Amino acid sequence: MVITMLPGTPAVKAVYEDEETGIFAGALDYYAKSPPGKPLEKVVMECGTIDTETISAVNEGAKKVNSNKGGVINLVFVDAPVSGGPMGAEAGTLTFMVGCLPSVSSTIFPLVKSYLKYMGNEEGIYLCGDVGAGTKFKVINNYLSAITSLAASEALNIGVKAGLDVKLLTDVINASGGQCWVTSKSNPVPGVQENVPSSRNYEGGFRIELCAKVLGMGSKLAEQVGARTVLDTPTLEAFREAMGDERYKGKDARVVYKWLNESDR
Repeated sequence: MVITMLPGTPAVKAVYEDEETGIFAGALDYYAKSPPGKPLEKVVMECGTIDTETISAVNEGAKKVNSNKGGVINLVFVDAPVSGGPMGAEAGTLTFMVGCLPSVSSTIFPLVKSYLKYMGNEEGIYLCGDVGAGTKFKVINNYLSAITSLAASEALNIGVKAGLDVKLLTDVINASGGQCWVTSKSNPVPGVQENVPSSRNYEGGFRIELCAKVLGMGSKLAEQVGARTVLDTPTLEAFREAMGDERYKGKDARVVYKWLNESDR
């Protein structure tokens, strides 16, 4: 098994498709140097959050390698993007969303799960459907996470500006209908929760640039499938404004709270 977790489309294309050093070229070279008739079977899995077009292209590339050698090479490509961020990685509680060819999923998914369980809880490793489905699940999850990061930051900033006890406000929200992952697991207000990015100057989290990137991917997916959206455009505009300020650039996405708090209405 080969597992990659790459930051974007150019890296994925280079790692998989480069004619000299790519994984597909390596598979063909390995087979050429192997004893005659020896099959090559390998699972190749990408765990980054990559656009669906690239995931589809890599899957087609694997199929092309297989057909090139008449079936003696069997590369099975799997997309398995991950959610949970640095905190989930440290705790070994990452969530994986797996996309795999239905024709082989009954055998390949248990194999994939046997590897991924060392980075995430077994109950948090999901078979989401065909190749590319895992990526769509991840993009939709991050779309919601990005928007709630801004929404929660706005709500808590109102409370701070109103002079309320923000820790108590957080407790009330988390016991009520406003509860979300941001308020309960990565509160954006410094001092409310320990060992979260806001408690260490918004370092060591999910960078705002990456958050904006995946929100944009969600918008693109919505456009492709004809789903109307309302909240993505203003949220992207807010992220872009915050990213353009050196005080917030490169920080965890929940730094939008600090951006709001230090901005005039």
